[in-house]
Amino acid sequence: MLHPSYSELIKVVNSDVEEGEAPVVNSRYSIVLATAKRARQIIDRQSTGDLDVPVISKPLSKAVDELYKGEIKILPEQEESEEG
Repeated sequence: MLHPSYSELIKVVNSDVEEGEAPVVNSRYSIVLATAKRARQIIDRQSTGDLDVPVISKPLSKAVDELYKGEIKILPEQEESEEG
């Protein structure tokens, strides 16, 4: 089982949202998609040697940890499409 829980991750991700604004994440599905996307990025960077993360560390665990610590942010879909 992964720690922190989904509800804790949702609280952390939405902590920067001001009152009256729509939350960035409002479902478990959104958290799963975001962490899976980040895990794929970590795997790609490990395979090219761009990331200094021990191979022992699981990419999904690393992605969840980064999200929980606020090291990465989930962007709303419209912002993501404008940047990409």
